[in-house]
Amino acid sequence: MKDLKYYLSLPYEIIVLPISQDEGGGYLARYKDFPYIMGDGESEQEAINDAKKAFAFVIETDLKEGKFIKEPSNENEKVRVNVVLPRFVLDEMKARNLNRSQFLTNLAIEALSI
Repeated sequence: MKDLKYYLSLPYEIIVLPISQDEGGGYLARYKDFPYIMGDGESEQEAINDAKKAFAFVIETDLKEGKFIKEPSNENEKVRVNVVLPRFVLDEMKARNLNRSQFLTNLAIEALSI
């Protein structure tokens, strides 16, 4: 039976982002698979702990209500795409020793707020 303990033991990815000083500072933590579940704190660990408390509450509520609960995304489910970029962009990425796929993935995730 998939209970709260089961879901809390799964390797869900938590994304931690700094909050600008204009917005109060500290850190925001959110679940990759549940972008609406967030936590914040003065340190990264506080934000993660806050997000984990929120996650446990949501999962417990969803279990009581019989809702479907998504399990962690499979990182192996990656898809190759062809992207056309200006040469100077690729040269700059190479000069900065950036992994192109990871860089573009991070930009897409940030732009889409997922």
